[in-house]
Amino acid sequence: MEQELLRADNNYEDLDRCFKEQKVKKILLVCGGSFRLLKICPYFETLEKRLGIQVVKFSHFQPNPDYHSVVEGVEVFHKNNCDAIVAVGGGSAMDVAKCIKLYSNMESGRSYLEQEIVPNTVYLAAVPTTAGTGSEATRFAVIYDRGEKQSVADESCIPRAVLMDASALVTLPVYQKKASFMDAFCHAMEAFWSVNSTEKSKEYSKKAIRLILEYRESYLENKENGNKAMLKAANLAGHAINIAQTTAGHAMCYKLTSLYGIAHGHAAGLCVAELLPYMLAHEEKCVEPRGVQYIKSMFQELAESMGCGKAKDMVCLFKNILEELELWKPVGSREDRELLVTSVNPVRLKNNPISLDETDLRNLYQKIINQQEEIRV
Repeated sequence: MEQELLRADNNYEDLDRCFKEQKVKKILLVCGGSFRLLKICPYFETLEKRLGIQVVKFSHFQPNPDYHSVVEGVEVFHKNNCDAIVAVGGGSAMDVAKCIKLYSNMESGRSYLEQEIVPNTVYLAAVPTTAGTGSEATRFAVIYDRGEKQSVADESCIPRAVLMDASALVTLPVYQKKASFMDAFCHAMEAFWSVNSTEKSKEYSKKAIRLILEYRESYLENKENGNKAMLKAANLAGHAINIAQTTAGHAMCYKLTSLYGIAHGHAAGLCVAELLPYMLAHEEKCVEPRGVQYIKSMFQELAESMGCGKAKDMVCLFKNILEELELWKPVGSREDRELLVTSVNPVRLKNNPISLDETDLRNLYQKIINQQEEIRV
C-alpha cells in the first residue's frame, strides 16, 4: 500500500481527514517526553472535543526501547480499546509504535519475540520529529530484551500515513540536527551501493541526495523550507533502505555510538567517509552479483547524483560536508579498535558490494578514530 504523506497546514486538517476516513474512535498516542513542546500537542489535546476521538498517551519508554515497554504498550492499547496508533517522535517512538501494532493481535501468554508475526489492519500513522532515521518509511524496528538487541521486521508495520511537520524540527539541538542530516545522507548512499539495490530504491536514493545537498544550508539555518525538504529527504532515504537495507557503513557505526557517546548519524558519517574511498580503491574485492562493471557504473551514477564529475570527487565532497558539520573523529585506543572490529555484525556486511575481512575493518577503524598517544614511562 502506498504511504500517504500529509501536510501540516490549517491546524493539521489532513490528519482530521485521515481519522474520519478510518472511522477512528480511540488513538494510542506513542510519544516522548518532549511532546508537550511541539506545535502539534494542542491538536491532540483538543481532538476529543472537536471530533469525539479519544487519545490515550503512552510515553513509558526510553531511547533504545526495552521489550517490556512494548509489552506494556500493548496492554495499554487493549485495556483502553484503542483502534489506531499514532507515533510522534524520533526513532524510538517509531520503533515502539510499530512493535505495539505488530504485537497487538498476538498471544499475550508468551514472548512476542518467539511468535510468528501475523499482519493486522490496525491503523498506524507517524509524525517524525527528526529528519534522519527514516523509520517512518521502513519495515524495521529495533528493541532490546535484557540488553540484547532484537531486530523486528515486517512490511505491515510501515505507517499508512506520515505527517511532515517542519515545526517539529525547530527546537532540535544543533548537534542533533547535524547528526540526523548525516544519518539520512548515509542511508541514501548506502542503499544506492547495496547489493540489494533495485532501480526503484536507487531512484529513492537519488531524490533524497538531491534534496539533502540542495537544502542543507537552509535546514541547518532552521528555515521552514529546509526543514520541510529534509523531512522529505529522510523519508525517501527510508524508503530506499526499506528495499536495499544498509551496508558496512551502518554495520561499523553502532559500537562507536556507545563507546564514545556520539550520535548514530555522526558515527555513520565517520564510517562512510572512510568506507567509500576504500571501496573505490578495491574493486578487485567485488562481491556484487552484477559484477565489477556494474560497480564502476553504479559509483559513477552515484557521483553524478551528488553533482560530481568523477567518483573520487564525491569522496572529497562527503568529507568536506563532514568537516563543515564539525562531526569530528573521537580519540580511542588500540584496545578500542579491537573491540570495534569484533562488534561488527557480519550479516550487515553481506549487503556491501566490496568484501571486508577483519584486517580491512581494523585498517578502516584506524582511520575512523584518532589514535591515543601511548605514554611510555
